[in-house]
Amino acid sequence: MRASSLLASLLACLLALPASAATYDITIDGSDSIFLAGRTDLTIPPANAPWGDADPATYDGMLRHAFPTPEEILETLPPIISVSDGDVVKVADPAVGGISFFNGFGAPFYGPEGNPGVSNLSPFAGISGYIGTQGALVGVFLTDAIPNGTPPPSLNFSAGGIGTDFTSIVPDIGQIFFIGDGMTSGGEFQEFIAPTGATRLAFGIPDGFSFVGVPGAYDDNDGAYRIRVGVNQTPIIPLPAGAWLLISGLGILSVTRRRRGH
Repeated sequence: MRASSLLASLLACLLALPASAATYDITIDGSDSIFLAGRTDLTIPPANAPWGDADPATYDGMLRHAFPTPEEILETLPPIISVSDGDVVKVADPAVGGISFFNGFGAPFYGPEGNPGVSNLSPFAGISGYIGTQGALVGVFLTDAIPNGTPPPSLNFSAGGIGTDFTSIVPDIGQIFFIGDGMTSGGEFQEFIAPTGATRLAFGIPDGFSFVGVPGAYDDNDGAYRIRVGVNQTPIIPLPAGAWLLISGLGILSVTRRRRGH
């Protein structure tokens, strides 16, 4: 074989290698503000103090209740995983836990699909606004840099826009996108594809007073839920112990019946 042919074959093999794959179990807290993704330059003030400036023109802070809430929750930086250009991310919802967006502890709790109704929140620094289901699980791709500057346009995930039943999406850096339970109405995994330049993916909650305007109102959000995230692979939710026992029992019963039939 000629050297050029051998080199071409080796190159083809290397290009055929699959992208690195990984699975993550991630907890999303009600205080995980998607608008604070990657914002390690900010100091979150104590629960009894307001942010220095909540003017949407300057983006120095987030809105809080003017009175102490029963929860007195501090906003938190959302969880982040590493990604690379073109990585395909899928999310599975094991239906564990829930988040309450209202004053006072307890129900009603909402999962990744969020509240009924449409939210329309403003951008925050270099991160876009959000239009879609209220308080839903959302994500945002980032570079290694702290988000800043002019944010990308807000995507519209309401019924009048993209909606929530898309099969795949490639958002821009800093552009919040809807995740929800990670499935289409037909039960297929949705694909969230990392854009060029992406090195990180954050998962969080979009919130604000009445879910409109300047981001904030996280100080009365209690609860959390868990998701399983697959990067370049399908995230499999393990069956609970009770389900395995049931399946095992059905298998034994089936074998027993077959044996009696002989």
